[in-house]
Amino acid sequence: MKLEQAIGLVIRKHRTVEKISQFKLAELTGFDRSFISLLERGRRVPTVKTIFIISEHLNIPPGQLIEEVHQLVESEIME
Repeated sequence: MKLEQAIGLVIRKHRTVEKISQFKLAELTGFDRSFISLLERGRRVPTVKTIFIISEHLNIPPGQLIEEVHQLVESEIME
């Protein structure tokens, strides 16, 4: 799995858990809804600042988001 895809999956997972739509997350973060969609589909790579902003509104520490991405990427390498 590519890094971009793993980031997208983790963001989508936490957004869904928080019951927040892409539109609402975009509104909360100040990003465009299409940008959130591109992130979730692995079409864009977020900056560190973007990860901090998104994780704040998903109620998870940025480090946890990164760790979950790392675990997804590592699990693909090990298979």
